[in-house]
Amino acid sequence: MTRLHRNTLPYIVAATFFMEYLDTTIIATALPQMAHSFHVGPNEVSLGMTAYMLTLAVFIPVSGWVADRAGSRTVFFGAIVVFTLASVSCGFAGSLGAFTASRIAQGLGGAMMVPVGRMIVVRNTEKNRLLDAISTITWPAIIAPVLGPSLGGFITTYASWHWVFFINVPFGIAAGLAILTYVPNQFGQRRPLDLAGFGLTGGALILILFGTELASRQNAPLAEALLCVAAGLALGGLAIRHARRTTNPLLDLRTLRVQTFAVTVLSGSASRIGIEAVPYLSPLLFQIGFGLSPFQSGLLLLGSAAGNLGMKVFTSRILNGFGFRPVAIATITVAALAIAALGFLRPALPLACLVGTLFIYGIARSMQFSTLATLAYADISEAQKGSASTLWSVAQQMTIGMGIAFGALALRAGHALYPSAAGHFTLPDFRFAFIAAAVLTMGSIVGYVRLPRDAGDAIRK
Repeated sequence: MTRLHRNTLPYIVAATFFMEYLDTTIIATALPQMAHSFHVGPNEVSLGMTAYMLTLAVFIPVSGWVADRAGSRTVFFGAIVVFTLASVSCGFAGSLGAFTASRIAQGLGGAMMVPVGRMIVVRNTEKNRLLDAISTITWPAIIAPVLGPSLGGFITTYASWHWVFFINVPFGIAAGLAILTYVPNQFGQRRPLDLAGFGLTGGALILILFGTELASRQNAPLAEALLCVAAGLALGGLAIRHARRTTNPLLDLRTLRVQTFAVTVLSGSASRIGIEAVPYLSPLLFQIGFGLSPFQSGLLLLGSAAGNLGMKVFTSRILNGFGFRPVAIATITVAALAIAALGFLRPALPLACLVGTLFIYGIARSMQFSTLATLAYADISEAQKGSASTLWSVAQQMTIGMGIAFGALALRAGHALYPSAAGHFTLPDFRFAFIAAAVLTMGSIVGYVRLPRDAGDAIRK
């Protein structure tokens, strides 16, 4: 494999990640139009989003096994084709049933695309270039969730909901051609499929994500949602017990013995849940609390996008200059303070104050996510890279859904504490929700403080 091909891989994978992450976040703004087109309520259309999320939960854990047996390029290219064709099918869907079926197919493509793409980059990057490579493939996960609502609001306002899905086509074609040209077809250990682990892990993830998604619905019974989560955690306990006793487990938990990887998965999950609650809460704050239109709200959120994107230029320099442990501690502190500050925003404040707070949040979010994504592989051996990539993808996907659910639950709790005659959410409700997210975010600092001072030095320049 030539140096040109190796240097190109992170950009190819980043482009596919952007397509997948953007699709996940952009669809929410199109739900009202889609509901009208399908002659159903908006809550019924969200079934398609749930189906997509649950499909990811089931098939992400098995993605590493499939790539090892069929070849990384074969699976990565196939995932792009499936995802793109399913996007077209979503755009042409004329009923809720057809749309939901298309979203399931999209979820299958996405489940193979993200973890396999990350695996390809990690396996083909030397340690002295790993920081820059991981930084490159991390930016789509950082920028897409804050750019999605703005772009979705523009598309649904000035075009139609169908184009929310059709924009994936040029991305898919370009990425497919690049994969065939530059990505090597590598095979891993041909181990038997852990069917029991597949069933236990998939069942646990489905129950937890469905429960958290159910909890995020304002009118859903909270007891049923909590029961689903509890059942999922119980099943997850059985999956962990099984993985520890199996020779070739679907998810290799031995990677958690590596301290730097364990911290990025465990403490990092708490960080991501708190931080990921903000893209859910912020549009609601501006639309319900401030009375802005979806498009105006989306424009405000570009302040966060600017912080996210702008910080990428300095990520590698900061980590190389100061080290992973100090940067993780500092950025999680700034992120928590910025999230808390969002709860105290008021419509009467100057525009610069609103945008500035979102900008600082975006900077901290970008730096923290990049730090975690890079530190995760600092001490992982070559033999562990595939299983570590799969476990990391599972944790990341879980925390995206749980971040939304946490924000929704915190908002419901705030509304219960500060009931209003109007019946809808008010500014005190949002203040409580943002403070709760800030407390959870700040609580994750314990794991970062316990890191050794030289954590990640193996990949610093």
